[in-house]
Amino acid sequence: MEMKELIAEINALAKKKREEGLTEAEQKRQKELYAIYLKGFREQVRERLDNVDVTYPDGTVKSLKDAMKKK
Repeated sequence: MEMKELIAEINALAKKKREEGLTEAEQKRQKELYAIYLKGFREQVRERLDNVDVTYPDGTVKSLKDAMKKK
């Protein structure tokens, strides 16, 4: 499922919840969709951070992952 479709379904369920309430099956589906969305969001953030480089004052450059490792 694409992110746009996922968000659209989440929003539709949220609107229905506000207006008339959700059935037990719809509540379960909403939780599943939130979990899928959060997993995708976290993966995107990790990928972004994996591509960040840290430049030190002495001119050396390390990837953020390497810079965060304990010395």
